[in-house]
Amino acid sequence: MLDLADHWVWDFWLADDGVDYHAFFLQAPRSLGDPELRHANASIGHAVSSDLSSWTVLPTVIAPGPAGSFDDLSTWTGSVVRDRAGRWWLFHTGITQELGFRLQRIGMGTSDDLRHWYGDGVVCTADPRFYDTLSGGQPEEHWRDPWVVQDERGLWHMYVTARAGEQPGSGVVGHATSGDLRSWTVLPPLSRPTGRFDWLEVISVLEVEGRWVALFSCLADHMPHDEPGSGGIWSVPVDGPGAHVDVAGAVRLTSEDLYVGKVVALRDGGYRFLAFENRGPDGSFVGGIIDPLLVTWRADGAGLELVDAPSGWKG
Repeated sequence: MLDLADHWVWDFWLADDGVDYHAFFLQAPRSLGDPELRHANASIGHAVSSDLSSWTVLPTVIAPGPAGSFDDLSTWTGSVVRDRAGRWWLFHTGITQELGFRLQRIGMGTSDDLRHWYGDGVVCTADPRFYDTLSGGQPEEHWRDPWVVQDERGLWHMYVTARAGEQPGSGVVGHATSGDLRSWTVLPPLSRPTGRFDWLEVISVLEVEGRWVALFSCLADHMPHDEPGSGGIWSVPVDGPGAHVDVAGAVRLTSEDLYVGKVVALRDGGYRFLAFENRGPDGSFVGGIIDPLLVTWRADGAGLELVDAPSGWKG
């Protein structure tokens, strides 16, 4: 398990350099007292592992920027990819002191070793033609949790947590594309508002056992028509990067005890599932990234299921 004695650990993403697995994760000091304060005090931590269970913690890689920068309050969730030249690219969400959580934008940094990152500032923002924005008169601009993946033609696709509509349950899969990872074109969402999910957090899209799947997270607190405790991590088949996402057809992979699920493709061809521990038996926040679990497709093909998880963690 990856956890820290002096910091809470929650949202995370991974990279594989061929020798080690690198975990990048949100962290905030436990000295804040109230775990709800972590969102305004997050930086991006870094750890490495050979087995996804035993981790060596390394120095923080990204902290809030100087005053006036797009992330001068807090740094939120992202993803890492490697280009054909071998350079690593990290995309993450930035929150400003001026507008707080109301404005979310996506920035980028590059690295040759996954340890030292050089930021380039904002590279992608919500387009008011397609998404809720402050300039469009909405109270909040949801544009966070970038997940970047390349299609078979070489085009890069960015999946983003976004909203499109004033009604409850207007969460959509935000979408942007790029040929070079630096210049991005924001496109219409890859899903329609379902009325069920206020947002689709920390989306990931990858191939598992020869089939593409999308994962996202949403708790019942942001599912306006569902019973308490009915949220968690969700999965749904997709046809590949850039394809429509049938959010209405998503099936629950885990209970609300876990959040932010990631499937890791192992070098031997297997797959493992990681998430952070969201809630304990008393309902309080826990944090920390769990040890890897076996994951496979459900027999009906509707999504993924956990094989060896405790019953309380399964969806």
